[in-house]
Amino acid sequence: MTPDVTPEFNVVIPARFASTRLPGKPLLDVAGAPMLVRTVEQVKKSGATEIVVATDDERIAQACVTADVDVMMTASEHQSGTDRMHEVVASRGWGDDEVVINVQGDEPFIPPDSIVQVAELLVAGCASIATLATPLDSSLALHDQNVVKVVRAGNGTALYFSRAAVPWQREGTENTRVEPLRHIGIYGYRVAALRKFAEAGVCELELHERLEQLRALWHGWPIAVGVARKVPGPGVDTPEDLANARRHYARG
Repeated sequence: MTPDVTPEFNVVIPARFASTRLPGKPLLDVAGAPMLVRTVEQVKKSGATEIVVATDDERIAQACVTADVDVMMTASEHQSGTDRMHEVVASRGWGDDEVVINVQGDEPFIPPDSIVQVAELLVAGCASIATLATPLDSSLALHDQNVVKVVRAGNGTALYFSRAAVPWQREGTENTRVEPLRHIGIYGYRVAALRKFAEAGVCELELHERLEQLRALWHGWPIAVGVARKVPGPGVDTPEDLANARRHYARG
C-alpha cells in the first residue's frame, strides 16, 4: 500500500573519515564538492523534514558547516552508523513513532524516491524497520560475497540477508519464479525500533556474516523489504567508483 500523501520523515547521514580503500571518502571531490555534500543534495530532493550528518571527525564537520549542512558531532567509540544515528535521534528528541532514514554518505546517486519509498513502507505498517532491494542483474553478482542478497517472505518482510548465493536454485527447479534480490543499503526505522535495535547490541549471526541487519532477524523483529521503484546508481567504494562518479557529474 502506498500512502496518498508523502509521509514525514527525517534523514541521518552517518559519515566517518576512515576507509580502507578510499581514505577520507566523504570529503573526496566530486565535480567541485565533497562526495558527502553531493549525497546531501540528493537527500534534499526527497522532501525530508530534517537532514543531519552525524560524524566524529572535525574535518567532515567543517565541510558541512561550509556547505550549510546541519551536522552533529557524535561519540568516537560508536561501532556502526546505526549507533551514530541513534545518538542523533536521542539528542534531537524525536518521538517514538517518528520515521528516520539512514542514508550512507557515499551515495551521491541515491534516487530521492528511494528515500521516500522506505518511509512509505514504514507508514504502511507491516514493520517498524524497512529497507529496499532490486533484482540481481547477473549470475556473477549472485555469487559475489560483496553483493548482499535478501530473501523475502510472501508478505514482503525479510527472511534472511546473506553474502552467499541465496536462494539457492537446485537442479530441476529452473521454472520456479523466485527472483534473487540484491539488498540496497538504505534503512528506515520508527524511532522506538531504532532505539531497541541499538540497545540490543551485536548478535552472533551479524558477526558471522558481517551484516548488521541480521540483528533484527535474530531477535524476531520484522524488516519490510520493498523492491525499489528506481534502481539506485552505484555507491563509491573504490578508486574506480570514484572515477565513474566524477565522469557522471562531468557529463551533467
